[in-house]
Amino acid sequence: MTRDDLRAVLADIGVADKQLRMRVSQIWSWLYAHGVREFDQMTNIAKELRDKLAAAYTLERLDMAEAHLSADGTRKYLFRLADGQLVETVYIPEMGRGTLCVSSQVGCTLTCRFCHTGTQKLVRNLSAAEITGQMVAARDDLDDWGQNEQSNSGTRKVTNVVMMGMGEPLYNSNNVAAALNVMSDGDGLSLSKRRITLSTSGVVPEIADMGEKTGVMLAISLHAVTDELRDELVPLNKKYPIEDLLAACRNWPGLSNAKRITFEYVMLKGVNDSDADARALVKLLAGIPAKINLIPFNPWPGAPYECSDAARMQTFADIVNRAGYASPVRRPRGRDIMAACGQLKSASVKQSAAEKKKAELATRNLGR
Repeated sequence: MTRDDLRAVLADIGVADKQLRMRVSQIWSWLYAHGVREFDQMTNIAKELRDKLAAAYTLERLDMAEAHLSADGTRKYLFRLADGQLVETVYIPEMGRGTLCVSSQVGCTLTCRFCHTGTQKLVRNLSAAEITGQMVAARDDLDDWGQNEQSNSGTRKVTNVVMMGMGEPLYNSNNVAAALNVMSDGDGLSLSKRRITLSTSGVVPEIADMGEKTGVMLAISLHAVTDELRDELVPLNKKYPIEDLLAACRNWPGLSNAKRITFEYVMLKGVNDSDADARALVKLLAGIPAKINLIPFNPWPGAPYECSDAARMQTFADIVNRAGYASPVRRPRGRDIMAACGQLKSASVKQSAAEKKKAELATRNLGR
């Protein structure tokens, strides 16, 4: 719930107007600064009010169906939602920071050729509670809740959130905006808006509005410097071509050298990784305060591309760097557990197929 939602709930169950602001702040702190799992843990709330809340509402977490730990420390969570659907979330620990990669949809509608999630059909949007719930459940698993009002500063493990998991966030913009505003609330989960990044493949009409609603950082899943190639790699480009996408980027609220846009560029061997591509990328982004993340392609069984060679990626990065853009080559994380960028795919598809095969086998056996 938003603060306004919580205020309305408390008013409905009889909390006096003069106490509403205080009670909202108290409950909000228990939920998002302390991560309590039972209403009875809210020790500065009257028992009568706690009982009323417990009778009508729940603090139940997302069900963690599976958790996988990579050799490099990356964690991949498979969460089972209330309707049985499954969604993946990834935690990436680094020196001095920890990034949580959060999903916005079950499946995806975009069918980007280089992305494993794109091979799974869209099932549905996640609710704001399911989006925020990924962070809450991850913090449970990481023991990332403090015991006082300073619990969200200093030593916390989840310091950054990237909306780069399953799905296209701007096709679920209202729920994503609500969830990000809960995450960035200073009295709760308390992430700086500079530490929250929303990634989009380019749903142009939603970009400016999302910037106004949330104030977070923007990342663009670009991957090509011509419409012809981007039409192939990111089919959404046929609807919103590069020129329109970059015009929306130039109008991103608060755009400046202090609030640069990140352009994601997956490195595909012999496809988009030439010196000419690098120079065209620099020319394309001229005038936009930007950082360019070069992403080694992370393969999966049956993938149609190969990753560019290390030397080729470095040469590409050097050209972009000399033009004045930071262009780090992202180090792949979690490849061994299929948790790296572009590898997420809900096990619901595989599970459904396995269950179908099992049912067919059972039917045949019964027939004997």
